[in-house]
Amino acid sequence: MTETNPDKKAHIIVISNEKGGTGKSTISMHLAIDLLQQGFKVAAIDLDGRQGTLSKYVENRKKFCRTHNLVLPIPSIFTYAPQEDVTLIEANRENISSRINELAKDYDAIIIDTPGTKNYLFEEAHYHADTLITPISDSLIDLNVLADINIDSQTIGRPGHYASFIWDIKKKLASQGHNYLNWIVIGNKTSNYNSKNKNIVFEYLEKLGKLFGFRFTPGLKDRIIYKELFLLGLTVLDMSHPELKMKMTMSHLAAKREVKTIAEFICPE
Repeated sequence: MTETNPDKKAHIIVISNEKGGTGKSTISMHLAIDLLQQGFKVAAIDLDGRQGTLSKYVENRKKFCRTHNLVLPIPSIFTYAPQEDVTLIEANRENISSRINELAKDYDAIIIDTPGTKNYLFEEAHYHADTLITPISDSLIDLNVLADINIDSQTIGRPGHYASFIWDIKKKLASQGHNYLNWIVIGNKTSNYNSKNKNIVFEYLEKLGKLFGFRFTPGLKDRIIYKELFLLGLTVLDMSHPELKMKMTMSHLAAKREVKTIAEFICPE
């Protein structure tokens, strides 16, 4: 691990969960656009270069703007994939850490989208985090990354592998003088229905937050609009742009509120 830069100015937001399919890239892009619309200078780092979902999202946005002769805010994007040659891993880790430190001098915010499986890039991102956002779907299975849950006895067992990893990250950051990690868990890609299963998951996330030191908030619901806008490189925050002439339904307005709520929850004051 390379020591983080004490002179940085950027706020670094890491979107991470040791599980795929939780909507990390959708959150990353929407947060980036929200910050850009507020006038901040934003860089996005895609550490899942093999899949490249966030990178593809940004490329779709650039293509849409070119095709329609439209000017929309676009984050600077930097894409990395893990080295398979073990002799190159440490050098690549150092290179990426140095790049994050350099970008932190020039940007107001850096958003890092991590892969869904743990590797050295995944680890390195966490060492730089000021805010860590962990999306969890409304599935009891997904709770296992945070803790063993016995639904029958309604008890919480040992910490899960991801929660244990974050505990180690907190200790290492503290050893470098970084005593606070703003860890946020959001209930993401959740059903639109007020199901018993979702209520149980959210109840346990509230309890786990008190045990593990994270704040919990509902995130983005599982809406078709997010998938449709990805293909265009757009976000729900763009839909009210006068040149787009896109009709916003009540569902779209609710989606926009969801994004704004997450953004405000990062820094409630």
